[in-house]
Amino acid sequence: MHNAIVQKSTLDFLKKLSVNNNREWFNDHKEQYLLAQENAIQFVDQLIGLMNRHDHIETPSGKKSLYRIYNDVRFSKDKSPYNPRFAGYLKRSKPLLRGGYYLWIKPGASRVGCGFAYPDAQDLMRIRLDIRDNADDWNKLLRSKYIKANFGQMQGEKVKTTPKGFDKDDPAIELLRFKQFWFSRSFSDKEVLAPNFLSEVNKTFKAIRPFFDHMSEVLTTDLNGEPIR
Repeated sequence: MHNAIVQKSTLDFLKKLSVNNNREWFNDHKEQYLLAQENAIQFVDQLIGLMNRHDHIETPSGKKSLYRIYNDVRFSKDKSPYNPRFAGYLKRSKPLLRGGYYLWIKPGASRVGCGFAYPDAQDLMRIRLDIRDNADDWNKLLRSKYIKANFGQMQGEKVKTTPKGFDKDDPAIELLRFKQFWFSRSFSDKEVLAPNFLSEVNKTFKAIRPFFDHMSEVLTTDLNGEPIR
């Protein structure tokens, strides 16, 4: 089977939608939307197949992965009815495998992301305790050639002061301030349309695996290394 390719017509539709973000135009071009959507679904279907060779993805299909293109405008200042992108989420098999993978196909702003965007308070405390006790392991992970080559460095929001219960003079204080643990890589439109984009996305996600393995171990064990029941 040949790799699924993001079609130029898919990006062209999204570009036109961003300029004509109204229901009348969308309804007049519904057939173009359905073709673009099917292209995105096929791409993510194949991505899931590739990912399952080295990970365990719970998301069953590209169709289940993709977010709706329709905006929920009820509580938003932006009343545009559509979000001109195809975006999806790949969920790892919990409870043992933690972390998730995200994909955005959007003209001029395509990217992939992975990590922990909103860990709950209990998980965040467990992660910080591991950073405090194993800072050298964290620094080694974050400096690995695979993470640096694909993502640069870890991103995410930080608290401005010292997290409660931790020492402001801790050598790992900058890591302890993180409350999100996020990795992102952007792609140009040319890269998105290239025949190797599917394999490049798969390779990029595979590069985060050592970090995910560490986080999965941390979040499924207590401070003594015993499984959390």
